[in-house]
Amino acid sequence: MTARSRPEVRRRPEVIAFDVNETLLDLAPVRAALVEAGQPADLLETVFARTLLTGFAAAVVGSWCRFRDAFDTALAQATDLDAGRRSTVADAFAELSPHPDVEPALRSLADAGVRVVTLSHGSPGVAEAGLARGGVTPLVERSLSSESIRAWKPSREVYLWAAGVCGVAPDRLALVAAHGWDVLGAQRAGLTGAWFPRGERSYPAVYEAPHVQAGDLRGAVEGLLALPA
Repeated sequence: MTARSRPEVRRRPEVIAFDVNETLLDLAPVRAALVEAGQPADLLETVFARTLLTGFAAAVVGSWCRFRDAFDTALAQATDLDAGRRSTVADAFAELSPHPDVEPALRSLADAGVRVVTLSHGSPGVAEAGLARGGVTPLVERSLSSESIRAWKPSREVYLWAAGVCGVAPDRLALVAAHGWDVLGAQRAGLTGAWFPRGERSYPAVYEAPHVQAGDLRGAVEGLLALPA
């Protein structure tokens, strides 16, 4: 649970942004919808990865697509489900709930007087619905979706946009994510990054080290709070 920090000195953030899918919200309802549609449960990992690949590639070449459309494309590539059944699977994102460790982590930040937002390239409303289902909406100031600016993380503009919306300099905003690519993008944009394992077992060795690395969500939050003011 103890966080491990890089030698680089970072300041304690004024605002902490959390990634949504997997980091905060459990994708179990989407997995269940896939099984209900006759697909293997472990297909979700492949479809989710293809969804990110589709969105990232579009962003790199200067194009753009919605998360839901990228997810539908990934399903069409990986399964023989028709459009109606694919839509039913995608609808399950509206049923996500927070992981059990989310409420205590967010409450510790509220007690410390640190502002909290969510930052996703997912469909607007998904984060809000999940937070409400978990009863943690009062602990989150606002939910940000980069669909508002037609961009995908880890594009630099997404993190800088989030800092601007929150009214803080990039170095006073931190991102907590269970995805190494997201933490890398945030750090390259000047944010403080914090990574912990959820779906990924280890942080990608080919990336620069995260500013804060911990064994779980609580440790990541504690590591950020322990940074010097």
